[in-house]
Parts: sequence; structure tokens; C-alpha cells
Amino acid sequence: MAPPTSLAIATQAVNRLVKEESYYHKEQASQEKRIKKLEEDIESNSPDLDTNAEYILKQEKTALDETKAVFEPLRQRISDAVDKLEEQIAIAESDGTGPEEELKKAKEALETGQKAVEKAEES
Repeated sequence: MAPPTSLAIATQAVNRLVKEESYYHKEQASQEKRIKKLEEDIESNSPDLDTNAEYILKQEKTALDETKAVFEPLRQRISDAVDKLEEQIAIAESDGTGPEEELKKAKEALETGQKAVEKAEES
């Protein structure tokens, strides 16, 4: 089997990073939901409240902060990967060496990556 081309590698990198970012967004939402529930339970003095609820809340908030800290470097990596993919697409188009299917996948990944970068810049 032939080794993957530079275009295929760049495409896979963008796809992987965008997918990774979506997982972190889901994790962040989940953590925020757990924190909100725990805060509500603490305020209402819920009978099924763990005796370490304050400590658990602190740990959950720390985990949320760590998740949030991941986004900036990840967005930079996505931006760099998008730039590299743009370069690889330009090379493949000018050479005419890239298979059409591979080029199509690369352009789709580029569009997805650009949307992720734009979304990050808006927030």
C-alpha cells in the first residue's frame, strides 16, 4: 500500500483537530451542567448530598478551567493545520498530481476547518 500523500495527511490533521475541538465543547457543556446541579444541591441542602460536596464542586470547577484552557492552543493548531492544508491543496492543483477524490476531501476538510477558525474568532 502506498504511503499517504502530504495532502491526505494535512486533510486528516484538520479533520482530527476539528473533531477534537467538538469533543472538548461537549465536555465543557457536561462539566457546566454538573457544576450547576451541584451548586443547586448545595444551596437547597439536598438530603442526598455528599458530605464532600464543597470539595467536589471545587474539583469540578478546576476541571472546567482546565478544559477551557485547552481551547486557545487547540484553535491555534487548527489554524496552522488549515494554513498547511491550503498550501497542500494549492500544490496539488498546480501539479495536477492529486487524485480528484483526495482533492475533494481536502477541500471539504478545509471548509470545515475554516468554519471552526471563524467560529473561534467570533467567540
